[in-house]
Amino acid sequence: MGDNPAMFNPSQADVRRFFCAVHAKARDGQPMEAIETLASLWVAEHPEHHAALSDVDAALALNYDAPGAGTNPFLHLSMHLSISEQCSIDQPRGIRQAVELLAARRDNLHDAHHEVMEELGTMLWEAQRSGRAPDGQTYIDRVQRRATRD
Repeated sequence: MGDNPAMFNPSQADVRRFFCAVHAKARDGQPMEAIETLASLWVAEHPEHHAALSDVDAALALNYDAPGAGTNPFLHLSMHLSISEQCSIDQPRGIRQAVELLAARRDNLHDAHHEVMEELGTMLWEAQRSGRAPDGQTYIDRVQRRATRD
């Protein structure tokens, strides 16, 4: 992606094209940039989304907000990628340790990510609803709480 400004504020179409391109590169054994390689690892964990990632035009046309549309694979994969990126730079501070603890407790990074996604979604929803910035500390506290309860 290089100096593409869309990388910092991608449109819905940009995100969909990115994941479709990653899937095609992985399938065809083409070289990838670091972010694409990371994304391809999450794509590989979700074979149930491969069909959706195989047709760019259909991916761009689909409305996942429509009733009965099902899970949005692009949102789901974007959240995996966001959590991976948060952990790699430990932003918000403490997220890496909280996710690692949760993954150790669950004995599965993928399952841990799905739990973290619930908290990430809650944080973003609360910020949007209140008109305030996302509360990173509450997000981390909630992930830690998940990691420490039985």
